[in-house]
Amino acid sequence: MSLSARTPLDDLERYYDAAPRSSARAEDFGPLTLFVREGTGWHYYARPALGHAGPVTAADVDKVRARQRELGAPEAFEWVAEVSPGLRAAVEESGLAVHEHPLMVLDPEAPAAEPHPLVRVLDPDDPLLHAALVVPQLAFAAPGTGVGPAGPDELAAEITARAGDGRARQVAGRIRAGHSAMAAAIEDGLPLCSGMHNPVGPVTEIVGVGTLPAARRRGLGRAVTAALVADARARGAATVFLSAGDADVARMYATLGFRPAGTALIAEPIDA
Repeated sequence: MSLSARTPLDDLERYYDAAPRSSARAEDFGPLTLFVREGTGWHYYARPALGHAGPVTAADVDKVRARQRELGAPEAFEWVAEVSPGLRAAVEESGLAVHEHPLMVLDPEAPAAEPHPLVRVLDPDDPLLHAALVVPQLAFAAPGTGVGPAGPDELAAEITARAGDGRARQVAGRIRAGHSAMAAAIEDGLPLCSGMHNPVGPVTEIVGVGTLPAARRRGLGRAVTAALVADARARGAATVFLSAGDADVARMYATLGFRPAGTALIAEPIDA
């Protein structure tokens, strides 16, 4: 493909294939690639093999799911609907549920947002790194944008419960290597919102932006995202993208200059 024929989704496809390889190994399943984590940290997923243009069958999906079960990994698949339109039917025939999320790319001409006084980018030795990684766990356990009951007490308990999970050590290593950056909104010594971006060359994805439910409706998710955008631009990123949780969250990202680019699909077992 010539450079002139490439589209933003082509760049994202290359990113999706490259990004997990800094901390996972890739296993080839023909039309699908399964990324398997190396060491501790979060599990990865399967997705269409880069450049594969042919059909994917339910049998192909079943083979990957069997391998995921063997590894003790989640039976998860991620892809872009517009790039791999036939995969949805195959994963649904295999028995998985598919969730849609707006895929958005930052307008290169979007003006920078004003920095928020509570938000900072964390360095790998920041004592709040572990706590900042815990915040999205509580956030995503209570989906939506409404204020919820989980607050500082629940966060403190979860920080203690997850003290030995190894994620902070892994993320600190990724920050040192330039594979990740993390920002957090911090008040009274506790992170109330956090998120990351994971650069690969000139492309980076903003991921895991979550706000402690009791601290919602204060603009902290927007402020953390803005800090990640600023950090990505300072690193020379030409393409910044993300997947919004739903249409309401997408509208918030739109105020920062993110524009619709497609539909990100996530498949998982129906009872997950």
